[in-house]
Amino acid sequence: MKIGIDLGTCNSLVFIPKKGVVLNEPSVVAVSVPENKILAVGDEAKEMIGRTPETIIAYRPLKDGVIADFRVTEAMIRYFLNKVQGRLRFFRPEVLIGIPAGVTSTERRAVIEAAMQAGAKSAYVAKEPVLAAIGAGIPINSSSGNMIIDIGGGTSEVAVISLGGIVACASSRVGGDKMDEAISIFIKEKYNLAIGEQTAEEIKIKIGFALPQKKEEVMEIKGRDLLEGLPKSILISSNEITEAMSNQLQEIITVIKTVLRDTPPELSADIINKGMVLSGGGALLRKIDELFTKVTGVPCYIADEPMLCVAKGTGAVLEHLEVYKRSLMTQK
Repeated sequence: MKIGIDLGTCNSLVFIPKKGVVLNEPSVVAVSVPENKILAVGDEAKEMIGRTPETIIAYRPLKDGVIADFRVTEAMIRYFLNKVQGRLRFFRPEVLIGIPAGVTSTERRAVIEAAMQAGAKSAYVAKEPVLAAIGAGIPINSSSGNMIIDIGGGTSEVAVISLGGIVACASSRVGGDKMDEAISIFIKEKYNLAIGEQTAEEIKIKIGFALPQKKEEVMEIKGRDLLEGLPKSILISSNEITEAMSNQLQEIITVIKTVLRDTPPELSADIINKGMVLSGGGALLRKIDELFTKVTGVPCYIADEPMLCVAKGTGAVLEHLEVYKRSLMTQK
């Protein structure tokens, strides 16, 4: 049995060849403090964020795309494997996990180690931008340059891929989480209102745009008034949210420009012809493709099902594991 995992800071997806994406759950674990026992993983644990008594903490074991808490990450991978294997639990699967291109060898080893401890027969890791490109349907083995921008919860990665490998690549630990955080800070400073991270994410999804809009959208949000300490609700507009996220978007643009600057001229010509492909949950922010096109002058397109690109990429690699073993992966 072969299983591909897109182990994300925000969400983790599990892919099984021939079946597709079989699981898509938040990368959140709830731990009971006194017994140090894991109570819930995934959807169930995410609902507990910001609502737990002191004896329970719900948090994400991955920070900026890398493992921050080893034991909890291992438990989370084990939970995912058990959930998708069902009756086949006795067979140890071959597992392929996508990791950010910018990780250190220690961080890479930690991921492999966690998968092995969680019950994998063998574990491989492959770089997320390459997997995202495969999942977005880009012919990565051709001799022309393709540029992929993968904006996840914890990291944004930009890479130019040619002949199956990464030619130029840069990443920044800015993603959806930092945008949510920026929205909370903005509302706190402008309206003296404290909101939780789930509310911030909801605002971004409902009325967030990457570019200012002529016709604004408005949303009512509820939180705690910091001056009086009482619950209060206010109306907020989409252009305020655009303003709140502008620094984070600017950082991602800087990364894109760095990669474009480091790309060999032959491949730059290919990229101008073909455009850049956007994947990851961040690609769902409205008008983000227009923003990138406007700033760089290179057309930008959103991949089909951008959230699933890395997971689909793991599936494609698993189906041709022998071919890819030589070129893409590091294994243990």
